[in-house]
Amino acid sequence: MATAVTMVSSAGGLLAMLNESHPLLKLHALSNLNSFVDQFWPEISTSVPIIETLYEDEEFDQHQRQLAALLVSKVFYYLGELNDSLSYALGAGSLFDVSEDSDYVHTLLAKAIDEYANLRSKAAESNDEAAKVDPRLEAIVERMLDKCIADGKYQQAMGIAIECRRLDKLEEAITRSDNVAGSLSYCMNVSHSFVNRREYRREVLHLLVNVFQKLPSPDYLSICQGLMFLDDPEGVASILEKLLQSENKDDALLAFQIAFDLVENEHQAFLLNVIDRLSAPKAQPLETSQLGSSDTVTAQRENSAAQEDVQMTDGATATTYSRETDPNEVMYSEKLTKIRGILSGETSIQLTLQFLYSHNKSDLLILKTIKQSVEMRNSVCHSATIHANAIMHTGTTVDTFLRDNLDWLSRATNWAKFSATAGLGVIHRGHLQQGRSLMAPYLPQGGAGGGSPYSEGGALYALGLIHANHGEGIKQFLRDSLHSTNVEVIQHGACLGLGLAALGTADEDIYDDIKSVLYTDSAVAGEAAGISMGLLMVGTASERASEMLAYAHETQHEKIIRGLALGIALTVYGREEEADTLIEQMTRDQDPILRYGGMYALALAYRGTANNKAIRQLLHFAVSDVSDDVRRTAVLSLGFVLYSEPEQTPRIVSLLSESYNPHVRYGAALAVGISCAGTGLSEAISLLEPLTSDVVDFVRQGALIAMAMVMVQINEASDSRVGTFRRQLEKIILDKHEDTMSKMGAILASGILDAGGRNVTIKLLSKTKHDKVTAVVGLAVFSQFWYWYPLIYFISLSFSPTAFIGLNYDLKVPRFEFLSHAKPSLFEYPKPTTVPTTTSAVKLPTAVLSTSAKAKARAKKEAEQKANAEKSSGSDSKGKSSEKDGESMQVDAPAEKKTEPEPAFEILTNPARVVPAQEKFIKFLEDSRYAPVKLAPSGFVLLRDLRPNEPEVLSLTDAPTSTASPATGSAAGQQGSGTAVAVDEEPQPPQPFEYTT
Repeated sequence: MATAVTMVSSAGGLLAMLNESHPLLKLHALSNLNSFVDQFWPEISTSVPIIETLYEDEEFDQHQRQLAALLVSKVFYYLGELNDSLSYALGAGSLFDVSEDSDYVHTLLAKAIDEYANLRSKAAESNDEAAKVDPRLEAIVERMLDKCIADGKYQQAMGIAIECRRLDKLEEAITRSDNVAGSLSYCMNVSHSFVNRREYRREVLHLLVNVFQKLPSPDYLSICQGLMFLDDPEGVASILEKLLQSENKDDALLAFQIAFDLVENEHQAFLLNVIDRLSAPKAQPLETSQLGSSDTVTAQRENSAAQEDVQMTDGATATTYSRETDPNEVMYSEKLTKIRGILSGETSIQLTLQFLYSHNKSDLLILKTIKQSVEMRNSVCHSATIHANAIMHTGTTVDTFLRDNLDWLSRATNWAKFSATAGLGVIHRGHLQQGRSLMAPYLPQGGAGGGSPYSEGGALYALGLIHANHGEGIKQFLRDSLHSTNVEVIQHGACLGLGLAALGTADEDIYDDIKSVLYTDSAVAGEAAGISMGLLMVGTASERASEMLAYAHETQHEKIIRGLALGIALTVYGREEEADTLIEQMTRDQDPILRYGGMYALALAYRGTANNKAIRQLLHFAVSDVSDDVRRTAVLSLGFVLYSEPEQTPRIVSLLSESYNPHVRYGAALAVGISCAGTGLSEAISLLEPLTSDVVDFVRQGALIAMAMVMVQINEASDSRVGTFRRQLEKIILDKHEDTMSKMGAILASGILDAGGRNVTIKLLSKTKHDKVTAVVGLAVFSQFWYWYPLIYFISLSFSPTAFIGLNYDLKVPRFEFLSHAKPSLFEYPKPTTVPTTTSAVKLPTAVLSTSAKAKARAKKEAEQKANAEKSSGSDSKGKSSEKDGESMQVDAPAEKKTEPEPAFEILTNPARVVPAQEKFIKFLEDSRYAPVKLAPSGFVLLRDLRPNEPEVLSLTDAPTSTASPATGSAAGQQGSGTAVAVDEEPQPPQPFEYTT
């Protein structure tokens, strides 16, 4: 037989047999042609019509027809007609063997899966369950899935199942896999990265959460993250309660860890819902009953951190009340108080505040240089310096620079005064306990007019910045301030403050208050009202958006239209395809300002999804719209869509960054700045470098700010271009002939580079790959500074501390050491600037004759050479004298001493600064007293105490000795102190000081 096979040189004979009348001859011909088709397909292709008729001939038996179909399918495959090939392969039924390892089968399977996934998603999108999928196609895909599961290729099976919307098969693949927990987290990642439609993603997550909960030891951290995506506060609350009621201390630690992880995602409305659903203990000791019932909790939130302290430390009184009550209930109520403190954000804010205060490394000399080189008459640069100071000291409570320069500060007038006062809110960000008393000197005094409306408005905005996304305690005060004023500047500040404090809570009463301000049709107040409505309704996609759109069409004020356009965009935050109709409506509007809002709506609805459709739309507008504003914003918006895949952005906008239109170049710079923020990505820096010396001033400004955003928390050892960039900033600031616009960019960039005392970075994604609502919204509003400088402060919302803060069961910070497995120089703080260089740079040049200049230069050169010679001999002798007596004194000893090898690792002590690039080097020591509940290299990590009987040493305990402002220092230390100080005993806030014009 083998010889017969090799002798066949043509398929002609076999093809002739197909015309015979006897069915057995035809069968013989088909089965032989099937084995020769790989060689003779060109010849067989001429007879395809005959074979097709055999397939369609119903008198033929099933097997023969399937054989004919398989043969035709293979011929079409070789002809490159994949659609026809697939339809005949379906007709071949079981003869099409999915396990065969050939190019033909692999290609057709891929085609079949794509086709099936396409049909399934179309059916889902049109909500038409009746849209029938060919059952034969379904059978092939199912066979493929079963084969994957049987072969143990679970990840492939899960990927195909998710793509084909076969959740039943997905569940089967997960439950049958050898590592169920690993498979679940793989699916979680896949659903965030590759599932484009929000509705379907929710279904997948729902399934994953259900599978998670059936596990013998469920991963509650992942379950709660999933439930947060599904917006199910009920589920989260019940898991937390279950963990808190367990008598095992580790369960309580896990509950606290879950709470910290949820807080990191910054979803205020969701967290408040969880707090309200946590059931109060049955019997309560007297102290905790204050915080037990959910209705009083709101009123008490401002003081709850202080009460928490009193409760935790004052053990004696707690026990006297709880003798009759069940000790388990007492334990539960204590844990409940702690978890409420965490969920309300107070615990983490307090700890962050202490960390930023104690680790503050901001360089006041940089600010001093800026201040000295900026002309007094130039109000833009004056304001930018105040902004840079606020950003540089975000959350550190250090306002030394302002106190030392009151005279200089008082030159700020009107809106600059508004910004200067609001800057205090950024510096004291998160100072919830004392925010109100700190700002008291500037706040509107009831009835007694007299303060400048600009500083009063700025103070209300500052309160919003202090309480951003945690505004339970301040909302009412801001509402009252809004009611009691008709001054548009104060209304402006109050609206922004309210929007920040009530971010995303969709509170109807506040909405109505702001709406009444909007309807006064005042341009200044209306703009803030529009933005504020958006902040309030973030992500609710409520029908209020159409109300706002209608008003935007009615009003004549461009400022109001712009505020509303951004506000409408904020309401559809994260709604993906649900927002499409609104986006369509806005992008087709005749008013360019509303089209501009449409770009933001696209950006925020599809934030971080890297959705192809959204990218295509934005690129289309970037090159085709008639308005420069819209084009600029379209390119900038790409940054928001792509922040989950930062390495893609430079590639996508690289051509746009070379556009002839400066607005498009500016947009490209900020798009890279937003999506690559804090990554130090090399491609991003290379793209921005040429833009920092662009011919157009505002492009330079955008590029400098974007570069600072990319380089935040990157030091010179990691990328030498950081040092070059710092020097470039200094040069621009000191250059008298530089344009105001780029000078402003350089000043702000200096602030962003050293933000938060060099301890914060810009992060738009939390560790669990959630988008951080506040951060994304903060950057979106910040990018409006093109029109309105006070909005620069919104960038402070996107700052996350680069800290590892380990906490014990009492939520105190114990001292423990861990390892950073990298050279210390890679991640150390930048070196502080030194005085001589800056002072010499600032001196004004004096006119000098050319002859005397030459003589001076010659003398200077000689002096330098002399000094160098002395210096080197001096250092040599120093090196020699320090050698030990027993060793021979070699001349090159000092050189050897200098090049002492740098250690390859560094021991860090909790709490420590851990920058994002350093996270992969963090290791926990084997013999350490504390073990983390989850292996996280940064953020808030709860620690299991393995030696609970030994005494603990706490960090961040005492009130930091305050050099800057007494009030802030003690407050920062208050919660951590061993014995809690009552609020009344605190030092007084600083003396009021008034800016005089």
